[in-house]
Amino acid sequence: MKIKPFRGIRPPKALAKQVSSRPYDVLNSDEARAEAVGNEMSLYHIIKPEINFPEGTDEHDECVYAAARQQFDLFREKGWLVQDQEEQYYVYAQTMDGRTQYGLVVAAWVEDYMEGRIKKHELTRRDKEEDRMKHVRVNNANVEPVFFAYPHHEELDAIIARVCEGTPEYDFVSDLDGFGHTLWVISDKEDIARITALVAEMPAMYIADGHHRSAAAALVGNEKKLQNPNHQGDEEYNYFLAVCFPDNQLNIIDYNRVVKDLNGLSETEFLEALRTDFNVQAMGTEIYKPNALHNFSLYLGGQWYSLTAKEGRYNDNDPIEVLDVTISSNLILDKILGIKDLRSSKRIDFVGGIRGLGELKQRVDNGEMKMALALYPVTMQQIIDIADSGNIMPPKTTWFEPKLRSGLVIHSLD
Repeated sequence: MKIKPFRGIRPPKALAKQVSSRPYDVLNSDEARAEAVGNEMSLYHIIKPEINFPEGTDEHDECVYAAARQQFDLFREKGWLVQDQEEQYYVYAQTMDGRTQYGLVVAAWVEDYMEGRIKKHELTRRDKEEDRMKHVRVNNANVEPVFFAYPHHEELDAIIARVCEGTPEYDFVSDLDGFGHTLWVISDKEDIARITALVAEMPAMYIADGHHRSAAAALVGNEKKLQNPNHQGDEEYNYFLAVCFPDNQLNIIDYNRVVKDLNGLSETEFLEALRTDFNVQAMGTEIYKPNALHNFSLYLGGQWYSLTAKEGRYNDNDPIEVLDVTISSNLILDKILGIKDLRSSKRIDFVGGIRGLGELKQRVDNGEMKMALALYPVTMQQIIDIADSGNIMPPKTTWFEPKLRSGLVIHSLD
């Protein structure tokens, strides 16, 4: 794996909280507009540039992309974003519910993505890639980072821990969710060289979150290489912005399903159909959370049920078949409910576990949905096994939390 330090573009210390924002894909245009009210320094003016236009403006209109660049230039003119003089790495720590994870902010090599050393576990959609590619092209920068995981490494951990004993550059708590965000600068030349060398020994890194951003960043970098007759290989466009976390620090939470109907079955018939492949146990009206792999929680008709997949209904030796999303998709959603394609079906919706199982109960109790299914979270090792085997996770499998804050460090392609 090849990484390099870079001259980050970032807010002055006093403005980090005001400038930085949640990532573009966790909120819609109206929510971004509301969050940016009264804050002309909000990064949403760059990453959700449609908020600079009247409500209802198409976010994919060319004038909207152009506005992103206008805002990016404005932020730099006004000194809300300033480029560092020296190439350096950064450490970005996120704290949620008293737990902190420490990521290394780097410029990752496009060729590592193109040649499969930066491994993915999700399919990407071409339209979403193209949207992010336009954003990278127009700004000539990776405004938002991608989220990588790497096999934890003791010496790297030790360097990062030592850096974090120093005074942070930024240290604030987000008002919206109470998550902590802290950033340190690594400017020591020996540390920089050692980090680069240690990462060079790694055979692979794994995209945890941000598959579309990764694809877009790498494809634009590759595009620039092909367009440059004097391409040398050391240009900044050969790299893109990533925050890399050790795999043993990451928190993956459950990603649950709610379904609108029982495919013509009564509640009794549905429960009976489940008993073919699951041991079904009524758990009462108190919220029941799945307690292990292959154990599911069902909410139906005001009651919670424990469903445990029977032996022989799954294959623990296959990286895809072992997944609870696969088991529930095959044996419940497809076999009983007739939902064949999770990406396109209008009968199913997905709820990130950050909202809690109470959200599932509410959506069934208010009549919007008929049943809810909660899954045990996938593990980082399962993701690595799938990526290493060249397989792709089923849709809506992983939910990483906390999300990376955008705008703490930006990477220019110049």
